[in-house]
Amino acid sequence: MKSALLAISMVVFTSNVLANEPAHWSYEGEGSPQNWSKLSPDYMLCEKGKNQSPINIHKSMKVHARPLHINYKMPPISLINNGHSIQANVQEGDFIRLDGEEFTLQQFHFHSPSENTINGKSFPLEAHFVNMDADGEIAVVAVMFEIGKANPALTQISRQLPDDIGETVVLKQKVDIKRLLPESLAHYRYTGSLTTPPCTEGVRWMVVKQPLTLSTEQLTWFTSAINHANNRPLQDLHGRVVLDD
Repeated sequence: MKSALLAISMVVFTSNVLANEPAHWSYEGEGSPQNWSKLSPDYMLCEKGKNQSPINIHKSMKVHARPLHINYKMPPISLINNGHSIQANVQEGDFIRLDGEEFTLQQFHFHSPSENTINGKSFPLEAHFVNMDADGEIAVVAVMFEIGKANPALTQISRQLPDDIGETVVLKQKVDIKRLLPESLAHYRYTGSLTTPPCTEGVRWMVVKQPLTLSTEQLTWFTSAINHANNRPLQDLHGRVVLDD
């Protein structure tokens, strides 16, 4: 299971250039989320899974604080528009520490509108920081953005966007990744899945409570680059408990 997660994550969060390319999926038309499970037997969990993401966080159980330690210091090295999202590829070495374990940052990317919602509220943008431990277990830190003051890191990203889908651009101007994280890392936590095919379960989700801001102009550059909404519909909790850390 753990080795499978490692292989799967490399497929889902890159630009699908493996020899055995997965079945094409999208957010619109025949490849849209309601049809993902029909595209390939490998995507069956997208329909049959009971621990799927994203979710609406409307009830949570308060627990003793389990601090989320984030050690993101190095700027990303490149950007790719993979047709599903704008993804930043990172240098090796940044990590989070969770439950006494270390998860290394693999990449981060964006969804608009947000995939997870809080008390029914959808946000214009959600960033996903995808981390993995030595056994291939995945932990995602989700940060919400609402309209307000421009975010300096998003400005740095917007100035260096790839022109074409599938194109990778090496970043010449450094992006301050710490500007994409709020001061408070208090968060909701739940067990879920990848939000894209193959919708693999067993992913640890940390949805940070404090949102950041972005300008209307910054939101426009993102939506224009992708040219369609890229959020998976909300999934049923199926009895799962959301923890309030």
